[in-house]
Amino acid sequence: MMLYALKIALGLFVLLFLLPLGISAGLYASSGSGAGWRTADRSSAGLLPAPSTHQPAVLRVFAAQTVRWRGIFAVHCWIVFKEEGASSYTRYDYTAWGNPIRMNGFEPDGRWFGQVPETVFAVDGATAEALIPRVRTAIADYAWQNQGDYRAWPGPNSNTFVAAVLDGMPEIQLALPPNAIGKDFPYDGRWLRATPSGTGFRLSFGGYGGLTVAWVEGFEVNILGAVAGLDLRRPAIKLPGLGRLGMA
Repeated sequence: MMLYALKIALGLFVLLFLLPLGISAGLYASSGSGAGWRTADRSSAGLLPAPSTHQPAVLRVFAAQTVRWRGIFAVHCWIVFKEEGASSYTRYDYTAWGNPIRMNGFEPDGRWFGQVPETVFAVDGATAEALIPRVRTAIADYAWQNQGDYRAWPGPNSNTFVAAVLDGMPEIQLALPPNAIGKDFPYDGRWLRATPSGTGFRLSFGGYGGLTVAWVEGFEVNILGAVAGLDLRRPAIKLPGLGRLGMA
């Protein structure tokens, strides 16, 4: 019986973790992603309205395939906002260069070293205006903001930063992409806690493994940062490297 259970577990691991990562690696190799990253396009992808003509407040979370071979496994997330009537956007990234919290280092909706970002979360108007001060406070209070704090794996990295900033704002109802490696890193040191949406719980063993069960985030199993799972609220499966397959 024990041997049968082990065979089932191994089969699921190959099917849900190794196979998707292999497919992602194949897609990466065939697309040539990461070639010439030093001179890669970082111009605007045209995903934001011009602030000169769009008066309402704006809050966005973007994600794009990360740089070079790491794009096989992960996306990079960042936060963009502007207050009502503001003439420009403010962008925050968490990077490995210098002091990790980086403000306006890139175009607000810029391509991430050639990769067009996807919009993970979007809200305008009064709701955005109410959330932006809380986002600013969370950024200022983020614990891992000193030079040398950034760790690509298992965290704290760019995705840890975005998850932490938006934590405690359940009205956002945001689930970061499953291939946002680092999103489950316990930035506050707690191994068991409510999910950022407040609709379930997350168990994390230092970001190296864990389990999430929540209505918004869905069911997720984390093995060495790679996430496989299921979303019932907006039907989709979640696979390492490939992200969500199903309803957007």
